[in-house]
Amino acid sequence: MKDVDCHNFPCQDINKECYIRPDIDIDPESIKILMISEAPPHNLKDYFYADNNPFYLETTINAFKDAGINVSSIDEILDKGVYITTAIKCGKIGYSVSAATIKNCSEILEKEISQFPNVQCFLLMGDVAIKAFYYITKRKIGKRVIPSGSTYKIRKEKFYYKEKRAFPSYLQTGKNYLIEKSKRKMIAEDIMNAFDEIKSS
Repeated sequence: MKDVDCHNFPCQDINKECYIRPDIDIDPESIKILMISEAPPHNLKDYFYADNNPFYLETTINAFKDAGINVSSIDEILDKGVYITTAIKCGKIGYSVSAATIKNCSEILEKEISQFPNVQCFLLMGDVAIKAFYYITKRKIGKRVIPSGSTYKIRKEKFYYKEKRAFPSYLQTGKNYLIEKSKRKMIAEDIMNAFDEIKSS
C-alpha cells in the first residue's frame, strides 16, 4: 500500500505497539467491497491476515456464512472482491476511542481507500468506522454521508458516497459478536445487501 502509514503517532489513547495495517499482495482493481472494522486486536495473532485461524477472521467468516457467502479463509474473502481493514491502525487502550484519534487515523484510511479504483460498497462495521467515514466524506465532499443517529434506526436507508453505497453496520469482531444475536443478524443482512449491490452494478 502506497503512503498508507502513520509516521509520528500523534494519538494519546492508543497502543502503538499494536499498530498494523494490511500488508498483502493483491490486485487492487479486483476489490469491489471495503469492509472497515474498528481497531486491531491487542494480540496481533488475532488480526484478520495473521496465520492459523485468527479470532478476528473467525468471527468475520461466521458473518459471511450467516449472509450466505461460503468462505473459509481470508484468501477466499479476497477472491470474492472484499478487502478488510480497520478504521484506526493502532490498538485501543480503553473501551472507546477519542474523536481526535478517529480523525487522525481517517487520513490514513482515506489514503488506503484511494488504492482501490473499483470499489462499489463500503461496509462500515461499527461506530468507529462510521465516524472515520464521516471525517473522510466531510473533507472530500464537504458533508457527511451517514447521518448521526442510532445505527438500527438509519441502516435501512440508502447512503452513497460518489455513487458508491455505504452501509452503516455493527462490529463483526470480538466476543460480543458471538452473543449479540440481533446485531449478528443485521450484520449478515448488510453483507448480503452489499453483495447484491455489486451484482446489480
